[in-house]
Amino acid sequence: MMNNFWLRHVGKIAICSGMIGASVYWLMINVTLAQIQAISGQVPFDMRPLGYSPAEAAALLDGLTADGRAYYLTHQIPLDTIYPAMLALTLVAMIRWFGQRMNDSTLVRLGTAVSMGAAAFDYTENLGVAAMILTWPEPADFLVNAASIATIAKSILTTVAVTLVLVTASKWAFGYLKQVFCGVRGKAT
Repeated sequence: MMNNFWLRHVGKIAICSGMIGASVYWLMINVTLAQIQAISGQVPFDMRPLGYSPAEAAALLDGLTADGRAYYLTHQIPLDTIYPAMLALTLVAMIRWFGQRMNDSTLVRLGTAVSMGAAAFDYTENLGVAAMILTWPEPADFLVNAASIATIAKSILTTVAVTLVLVTASKWAFGYLKQVFCGVRGKAT
């Protein structure tokens, strides 16, 4: 039953979750992350795809001051709790939307797994950032390193997931154009 619902509405799900995700992303980039950067003079954790060292984390957390750290916890983290789910749902729905018209289910399964992995690492990053803020001024180096690894993994997996959506869409478009211009093979005459 759920699978039928999913297949019938996957396009609408992709569009709606994409709009919500894009709105949340816009808010984070233009409001919360911009505010965090303005307060601290440092690039926020969420915007460091190559990770960060304990010294870089300390510089950001110190630059934030107590009010900035509270802002990170009460404004950025809640928004970044919505965003990973919306991004993953959008990517999975898009991959499934294009993939349901193709024979290659391996690409669809891979894209789904990578999208879910990106979300999982984004949530891990959020937990790490929250833990660093809550343990400031004494966050353990292993905590900073774990959060940094989650940030790097999130960035890599998100890039791979978006690439897989583009590959799936390209394969679908190529198949569609081939069908339109070359006709359907095996069609009775």
